[in-house]
Amino acid sequence: MMKSSTGKVVVLAASINALNTCFKMGAWLITGSHSLFSEMVHSMADTLNQLILAWGVHQSIKRPDPDHPYGYSNMRYVSSLISGVGIFCFGTGLSVYHGIKGLLSPQEIQSLYWAYCALGGALLTEGGTLVVAINVLKRKAKLAGVSFVDYVLRGDDPNVNVVLLEDTAAVVGIGVAGLCLAITSYTGSPTADAIGSLVIGGLLGMVATFIIYTNTNALVGRSIPPGRQDKICKELENDVVIRAIHDVKATDLGGSMVRFKAEVDFDGRSITQSYLDMVDLDVLLKDLQKIGKVEELEAFMVKHGENIIDRLGIEIDRIEAELKKRHPEVRHVDLEVL
Repeated sequence: MMKSSTGKVVVLAASINALNTCFKMGAWLITGSHSLFSEMVHSMADTLNQLILAWGVHQSIKRPDPDHPYGYSNMRYVSSLISGVGIFCFGTGLSVYHGIKGLLSPQEIQSLYWAYCALGGALLTEGGTLVVAINVLKRKAKLAGVSFVDYVLRGDDPNVNVVLLEDTAAVVGIGVAGLCLAITSYTGSPTADAIGSLVIGGLLGMVATFIIYTNTNALVGRSIPPGRQDKICKELENDVVIRAIHDVKATDLGGSMVRFKAEVDFDGRSITQSYLDMVDLDVLLKDLQKIGKVEELEAFMVKHGENIIDRLGIEIDRIEAELKKRHPEVRHVDLEVL
């Protein structure tokens, strides 16, 4: 798992969030700040979720087996979906609950020195993992030939996407918590601190909703971008033995793998000519001239008809091999003869 950039980003993020959880918990116990409690819950949720993501990355690299012939690549989407639900239920729920509790039963906040120290350290570490996640996604977007924003919105790398969104929310949340603590320190009223907890809860809810939406779309069977599909179709239709293709379905299997299925109208003349180019026509003519009975003609037609069908199979194998070579992400190709 650690050999992939996705695995490295997830493990790094989990380690840093576990450390931040400890620091924020200590600062919360000292100060009693509602905003800091929300930040602690945020980091704790991120740590648990990233452990789930690490499990998903580990499962996704398992080899295909008879029960799962297309492999386990979708486990990345499954783990990311579980992570999104966890953020929504655990992170959003506790933050909103604690914010409402702070508004209804305000309590005086103690010294904020350690709170600012914890938030400052978290800002540096969360910002660092955010930069790492952005760089990884930029590199993958470039390889996929799409913009960074489109790559993120499609969720093509769901695990790094979750890290990106969680760390973005963390950096914004730290800013919100710091601002609300500063207002509380200046005014002496804990109301702003409780409101900060509600804002952080709402932020986590938006992140969780986006993660759930993008991963649900991927799991139900999402097509590859139209531009990529059109490019593959055009290349196939330019092949000399293909008249046209119909009923094209190019599905993203996750893990940068695509399944391509199409019904193909092959050019029978081109297939037959391809076979004739491989045989000695003089010998073929002599065999034809020797035919004197219907049974001999039938045997002649069966023999060469079978050879032409075999030639069709060879052409299909060639087309599939060339398609996979030009588009390495296409791992499974199903071409049906019309």
